Amino acid sequence: MDKYHVPHWLQAAIAASGGLGLFLMAFLDSTFLPFPSVNDLLLVDLCIQSPARMPYYALMATLGSISGCLFLFFLARKGEEAAFHEKAGAQAPKIRAWMQRNGFVTVLVAALAPPPTPFKFFVLGAGVFGMSWRSFALAIGIARTLRFLGEGYLAVRYGPQAAQFLNQHRVAFGIISLITVLGFYLVVRIALPSKRQPEV
Repeated sequence: MDKYHVPHWLQAAIAASGGLGLFLMAFLDSTFLPFPSVNDLLLVDLCIQSPARMPYYALMATLGSISGCLFLFFLARKGEEAAFHEKAGAQAPKIRAWMQRNGFVTVLVAALAPPPTPFKFFVLGAGVFGMSWRSFALAIGIARTLRFLGEGYLAVRYGPQAAQFLNQHRVAFGIISLITVLGFYLVVRIALPSKRQPEV
């Protein structure tokens, strides 16, 4: 795992615990200790080694990511709006407006959007501007489930080539996932035009 530039203590934890280590890595990646692409590559490696456990690994990565995002979300909720403006800079007014109008779909889209989308700013914004934590967790869960199951499927289907494919086509993968979810969202909105987004 040296190629992932992961601290040695984390390497030992992940090697010894598999899915639990993946949960820890996903949690840390979603908070203040980002490991760009490491979580995805570790998921791919574990799924290649044990294809039958792919759903379990995808689930653990998803739960770890949700937990880390909720940790950041609640920290932001306890903080002040001024701190968010300091971190988000010129993007703060736009993020605030989006959160007030449609927090659920905003977080969902931000979680699926490819890099360099400043996703953590949206997490902080959701907490600062009072979004329901249940709606927030649901949006993150949908996005991460789609992402990690997709990566797990590629790992099982294509083996070691999956990691190289993801590195070369990460933006395309994110855009396809984003279009899929947005398409589903629009279909639901058209089919149920009179329904308002429920408060969770």
